Amino acid sequence: MHQFDALGLEENLMKAITEMGYTQPTPIQEKSIPILLSGTKDFIGLAQTGTGKTAAFGLPLLQLINTADKFPQALIVCPTRELCLQIVTEIEKFKKHKRGMEVVAVYGGASIGLQIRTIKRGIQIVVATPGRLIDLIERKAINLHEIRYVVLDEADEMLNMGFQDDIEFILQNTPKKESTWLFSATMPPEIRKVSKKYMNEPAEVTVGQVNTANVNIDHQYFIVASHHRYEALKRLIDFNPGIYGIIFTRTKADAQEIAEKLTREGYDIDALHGDLSQQQRDAVMGQFRDKTLQLLIATDVAARGIDVKDITHVINYELPDDTEVYTHRSGRTGRAGKTGVCMSIVHSREIGKLRQIERIIKVPMHKLEIPSGKDVCRKQFFAFMDKIIHTQINDESYEAYVPILIEKFADMSKEDILKRVAAMEFDRFLKYYETAEDLNVRERSRTFDKFSRDGRSERGRDQGRERSAYRDTQGRSFKGGDQFTRLFVNLGTKDGFYKASFLQFVLDMSDMKKESLGRIDMRELNSWVEVEKKSASRMIASINGKKFKGRNIRMNEADSR
Repeated sequence: MHQFDALGLEENLMKAITEMGYTQPTPIQEKSIPILLSGTKDFIGLAQTGTGKTAAFGLPLLQLINTADKFPQALIVCPTRELCLQIVTEIEKFKKHKRGMEVVAVYGGASIGLQIRTIKRGIQIVVATPGRLIDLIERKAINLHEIRYVVLDEADEMLNMGFQDDIEFILQNTPKKESTWLFSATMPPEIRKVSKKYMNEPAEVTVGQVNTANVNIDHQYFIVASHHRYEALKRLIDFNPGIYGIIFTRTKADAQEIAEKLTREGYDIDALHGDLSQQQRDAVMGQFRDKTLQLLIATDVAARGIDVKDITHVINYELPDDTEVYTHRSGRTGRAGKTGVCMSIVHSREIGKLRQIERIIKVPMHKLEIPSGKDVCRKQFFAFMDKIIHTQINDESYEAYVPILIEKFADMSKEDILKRVAAMEFDRFLKYYETAEDLNVRERSRTFDKFSRDGRSERGRDQGRERSAYRDTQGRSFKGGDQFTRLFVNLGTKDGFYKASFLQFVLDMSDMKKESLGRIDMRELNSWVEVEKKSASRMIASINGKKFKGRNIRMNEADSR
């Protein structure tokens, strides 16, 4: 690997890099910087997040831009406010010894008037989110006609967030650009389409394999029943005392609910989702970066663009539908050469999806057991002992209290004192986990049932009697019979539900147990739910007539429609 000084960077940039303690470039920096320093070549860089892409495009920009011209010459477009601010922070460090170089962050949720005044004072580099940039263009508050270099950072994230039209609008409004540089972790067809339309024979650099996961991450999964998902999450957190991580959910309702539950139980956690104001979002992210919060629970949309150092674990409370989303989630840990762990809590029905993800990311996933209650207590106990052993003590501060301590505990043995110290810390864990059940889903026994003379097992005959003879609109049978009632509800996949989130929604609304439900069959516009007959009227009363996204929910017995 080359040193930074072999890449062709000028002296004042090298001085800043050296002061930051960097000597060797990362692979994406080593391959990108020599190409980008030409300033005339379109470029596509494919590399996972956390591999040093900001320096890969930031250093060449600082060398190419003319500080004498006080108008925007380079435009960096990124998906979120957090990433926008992060890029500006990095560039500020790199330009430490370049006088006259000014950079501005342009993003929503902040004073647009202040941003306009900063632009008018004279800047060379604009780092912007698409929405706010277009707002400035339409107000004629920013002139992009002299832009020579356009950088699209986290391009796949921007397309996933629905910014394709915005990106094309921005590219159309930079007519004099000499080169376009596109950086992405994955290469979906939409990015290839944009590159063909707006780029001229771009040089392409790939670090690692496209769409693959970071090899520094240990991918683990745990199989549990749906109704044990929350307990499994708690147990995984408790089994990793030093965890500093992000928990991903599919919906903002799940994120908020789980955060509230864990907070009530004493965990340092908060939620990040679309209902938060920018001020609330900044406060949560500030606490997480300061490690005041040990855990952050977030939806995929809310977490896009987050780049926090030293995250040890990512937990998928549920698997995402899209493989690329899994790659982005897991990529929050194991950055900058460090190792990380990505844990997924899955139902046995999701194993097929798990295998599909494994094939695409080309990284093995390891099936592990949910720790037992005793395992959790043992792990916490060892962590507590290490904490005691490694606690730094200022002898002078405690010198006056040592004789008092010796006198106070004179009648106690060392063992008694240690037991009491441990009890102060572990009573909660021991009481909670002393009767903890096994959360793992075990494979069904392969031994055959006892068969009767007609070739059918007694168990099989009983099950046959329990099942109903009626079927759904596509001929699939339901339990029905004397035990279950089939309910119709006018909510479906078009409302943003999938089976697991719909199940949770129904249980939350009705305050019922998972065991009361049977099969769920979902369509685009409506769904059918099996419910124990004795609980059907209660569920209808809890849900029918309530509001969901501004419209009335209709639930009734399927046969009464």
